[in-house]
Amino acid sequence: MRNNEETEGFDGEASNTSMISGANSPYQPTTEPVHSRNVFRDIRCDLDYIKSHFGILKVIEVVLALISFIFIETIMMCSPCAGVYLFEFVSCSAFVVTGVLLLIFVLNLHTKVPHINWSLTDLINTATSTLFFFLASVVLAALNHQTGAEIAAVIFGFLVMGVYGLNTFLAVRRWRLGDSRDGPLQTSEYIRARTASRGEVESRPELQ
Repeated sequence: MRNNEETEGFDGEASNTSMISGANSPYQPTTEPVHSRNVFRDIRCDLDYIKSHFGILKVIEVVLALISFIFIETIMMCSPCAGVYLFEFVSCSAFVVTGVLLLIFVLNLHTKVPHINWSLTDLINTATSTLFFFLASVVLAALNHQTGAEIAAVIFGFLVMGVYGLNTFLAVRRWRLGDSRDGPLQTSEYIRARTASRGEVESRPELQ
């Protein structure tokens, strides 16, 4: 009996000690709710970008690339078909990639990922599209069978190549001068996103 009473006494003291140490411990459990970040909460259509030089050029590029792809898809018979296949791949790839970048810039999704150099990404896309549309149009012009669809595809191929070339020239000039007034990066949303992220880090010193 005495042993049981001593054991109960030790258990009570241990529990009281743990409660006291827990109350005095600087590491207390918090009941502050953790708010999950909704990346798509602030999505809105940026009409200023669509009205800018780069926005207008990108819309024209998407439309011309789609028209070129439609014309090349109407060709039912070809021999050889290397030029048709190359032009089909280039026009489809340019339409998809440029269309995705257009949506990213218009919906301000690039402000959610500020660690990516979006101006350089856009420059690489326009430069490669210019080169590949030039090669695909030249090859298709050399190997075509003078059909209406092939001639129209070649014409639109050179047109979209010219638009991509102009976009590349403006993007290179912006990249060299560091002027992003018409670009998608230095928007008010991007500045607010960077300011908010810095404010969160400063308010939580354990993250530093």
